[in-house]
Amino acid sequence: MDKKIVPNTIILEEAGALLNEGRTVRFTPLGSSMLPFIRGGRDSVVLLKKDTVEVGDIVLVRLPGRYVLHRVIGLEGEKVTLMGDGNISGTEECTTLDVMGTVIEIGRGKRTVKPGKGKLWRVLKPFRRYILAILRRII
Repeated sequence: MDKKIVPNTIILEEAGALLNEGRTVRFTPLGSSMLPFIRGGRDSVVLLKKDTVEVGDIVLVRLPGRYVLHRVIGLEGEKVTLMGDGNISGTEECTTLDVMGTVIEIGRGKRTVKPGKGKLWRVLKPFRRYILAILRRII
């Protein structure tokens, strides 16, 4: 089967419309910002639009000029702070209205995994640089 790559804006705009209809969406994210929990170009994610956002959720967010699939690390009212699990610094901020959907399943080959809240991984933030350096060599 031939593989066709479609620009993110086209796919994710359509995904947003489907999520707003209450449907689930599956796609394969690119990039390494969610390592080690989501391997870009290899794993797939299933998203669903939920009524609430919680710290620890992995969410798809529409930011000005781009889309981001990152973990919620902070909530203050409607303000959401995000950070990729594969990042050692840098965060994004948005509002709950910018959240398009929440990851409810991660596909790894023939098996699926329910995403956790990443509590231990968030505690290990000071050591991520070293852990990720090792993981990137073996993944």
